[in-house]
Amino acid sequence: MGSTSDLPIMEKACKLLDELQVPFEVNALSAHRTPDAVEQFAQTAKDRGVKVIIAGAGMAAALPGVIAASTTLPVIGVPIKGMLDGLDALLSIVQMPPGIPVATVGVNGAQNAAILAVEMMALYDADLAQRLAVYKGSLRVKIEKANEELSQVKFNFKCN
Repeated sequence: MGSTSDLPIMEKACKLLDELQVPFEVNALSAHRTPDAVEQFAQTAKDRGVKVIIAGAGMAAALPGVIAASTTLPVIGVPIKGMLDGLDALLSIVQMPPGIPVATVGVNGAQNAAILAVEMMALYDADLAQRLAVYKGSLRVKIEKANEELSQVKFNFKCN
């Protein structure tokens, strides 16, 4: 993440990775204030066993692109809501030049970034794929339960 002020958003990815028992790193690295550290992180990530990088940033949101420029690993950008409700960060992340792709989720979508990263890694890890399938199944169960509860809500003109 660009700074620890991004943690309330990015911790959603951490919690999901933790739940799915996926080892992960958490760092505060700024593309503008610590560019050498960002480059070092990106260039050495693969050697440390990192498979996918999730990079969250707000405002100018350069971090995901700067990381992607220094690694061959997949990078998922999380635009973080800031000055323009996150539109500034979103546009900064999705408008990458040819050859430097950054997958992008919705504004403040750190949880979806974690799910996407796990989906990528699960292609080559059957145990992780099983844990992911259980997690996704639990999402269905939550909605089915919510719909059942809604069926008990009474209104004068409700038809179902």
